Amino acid sequence: MQVAFVDLKEQHRRLGAELRCAIDRVLESGWFVLGPEVEKFEEAFAGYLGCRFCVALSSGTAALHLSLLGLGIGPGDEVITVPHTFIATVEAITAVGARPILVDVDPESYTMDPEKVEVAITEKTRALLPVHLCGQPADMQPLIDLAERRGLKIIEDACQGHGAEYRGRKVGTLGAAGCFSFYPSKNLGCCGEGGAVATNDARLDERIRMLRNHGSLGKFGHSFPGFNFRMESLQGAILGAKLKHLEEWTQARRMLARRYGERLAGSGVTPPREMHYARHVYHLYVIQAPQRDALREALASQGIETGLHYPDPVHLEIAYRDLNHAQGDFPVAERLARNSLSLPIYPEMPLEAVDYVASAIREFHRARSGSSNVAMAK
Repeated sequence: MQVAFVDLKEQHRRLGAELRCAIDRVLESGWFVLGPEVEKFEEAFAGYLGCRFCVALSSGTAALHLSLLGLGIGPGDEVITVPHTFIATVEAITAVGARPILVDVDPESYTMDPEKVEVAITEKTRALLPVHLCGQPADMQPLIDLAERRGLKIIEDACQGHGAEYRGRKVGTLGAAGCFSFYPSKNLGCCGEGGAVATNDARLDERIRMLRNHGSLGKFGHSFPGFNFRMESLQGAILGAKLKHLEEWTQARRMLARRYGERLAGSGVTPPREMHYARHVYHLYVIQAPQRDALREALASQGIETGLHYPDPVHLEIAYRDLNHAQGDFPVAERLARNSLSLPIYPEMPLEAVDYVASAIREFHRARSGSSNVAMAK
C-alpha cells in the first residue's frame, strides 16, 4: 500500500467544478491582483474567524513581517518567540531589524511555555510572538495577562492554525494581529502562495493594507515606502471556494487524529495531545519516536511517506548563529527536533491508510523489542 504524506490532487479533483468556476471568474474579469475576489475572501475569512478585518497578502511570512512593521516594531526592539517553529517566524523579526528572544516550549503542547516568558522580558521587549504549531493552540490566557500587565503586543503565528480554537475562540483573533499562511499544503491552502493578517484594530488594518501595496491604499499617492506583498486575484478566488469546506476538512482531520490515537496506543511512540483548552486542527500529526530515523526508514520501505517538522531548532540553525545560543539552551525544543516524526494526514485520507500506518509502526517496535530480547538472552 502507498500512503502519501499529503494528497492535494484528490482534494482538487473533488473540488474541480468549484475551482474552475472561480478561476473562470477571474479570467473573465481581467483583474489579476487584489480586486473583488480578494476583497470577498477577506470579508469571508474575517467572518469565519470572528474578527473585524482581514488583509490578504502574498504569504504567511509577509503577514508576520507586516504585522511587526504595522505595530511599529523595529531596530532596538526585542520580540519573544520560540525555537521550535519554522524559520519564517524568526526571519520576520530580524527582517524588521528587531532581535528575537527565544524561550523553550511546553513539553506537552509543544508551544510557547508561558512560565519561561516573563523572565525573558527586558526594557526592550515590545511583543510576544507565540506559534500555534501543527494546529495546536498555544496557551494564550497567561500570555494575554502578561502582555497586558507589561504593556506588550501579541502577534499570533497562526500559519498552521486555521480553525483552531482557544477556549472557544478562533486563534488569530486573540492578540493585536493573527498571521495565516495559505501555502498549498495548509488546512486552507491556495494554488500557490498566500497569507493574511487578521485584526480588530482599524488603524493596524489600514497600515498593513498600505504596507502591502507600496505605501498606498490605491494605485497612486504613496505615504511611505512599502512592499509588493499583494495577493493575486486567482488565489483569492480559489481560497474563497475552499473556505466553504474548511470546517468539513477540520472535522475529517480530527477524526483521523482520533483514529491514529486509538491505533497507536501502546505502540512505542507518543501521539500528540490535544490540550484541555484547545481545539486542535491537526495541520500536522506529529508523534514522538525515540528511534525516529530508523522508524522513518522502515515506514518508507512500506510505501509510507513521512515528514520532519523541524529537525533543526532555530537557535541551532547556521542562519542564527549570531544569537549566540548553544546545544542545551532549549532542551525541550532540542528533544522535539530529535524525536518528532510527522505522519500522513489530510482530509481525504482513507481510514484504512491510518490503520496501515499504525500497524507498520507497531510492527517496527515489535521487531525491535524481539531483537533486544534475543540479544539479552544470549
